[in-house]
Amino acid sequence: MSIIYKVFLPYVFPYWVPIPYNMHEPYATPYSVNTQAYNRYNRRGFRRIKDYGPEPFVVNIDEATMDNNTFRSTLWTGENLQVSLMSINVGEDIGLEIHPTVDQFIRVEQGEALVEIGDRKDMLSFQEEVYDDYAIMIPAGKWHNVTNIGNSPLKVYTIYAPPEHPRDTIHRTKADAEAAEENHGHY
Repeated sequence: MSIIYKVFLPYVFPYWVPIPYNMHEPYATPYSVNTQAYNRYNRRGFRRIKDYGPEPFVVNIDEATMDNNTFRSTLWTGENLQVSLMSINVGEDIGLEIHPTVDQFIRVEQGEALVEIGDRKDMLSFQEEVYDDYAIMIPAGKWHNVTNIGNSPLKVYTIYAPPEHPRDTIHRTKADAEAAEENHGHY
């Protein structure tokens, strides 16, 4: 059941706007207002994390990344690019992997990690510790792993070009991600 509330959004709209409120999804993005303007106004915890692609989308990526509590969730999937959010528990890693035709960008929003990259899975010659606000660029065809070495969840967002995971991917845990990857032949 949807109920219409009238909410005044200061600095974005100079008038009252109807915002649909669904009792079962109280943080759903309203479709009766300008989505781009709403997203600029939106504050932490007011947006449901889901895949918003391939439509145009504006988001505070820092807030979305910090709000994510799943191992991996796609936030936006287009034809040539994908943005995913990840929360990696203390001591866990993303898993040693290679993307033969996909370049990858990872940005650390919170936490400490060890990044390992190499030409062979048994010889990861590039190793670097990274922290909040670091960016990691991984060329296609390189073996890589990112391990949380801090004391809190590692919060990152990653950009794949072209997309790596199916649209609407949600892996609540690393075990869920590994099972899905094996079923899709990614390992």
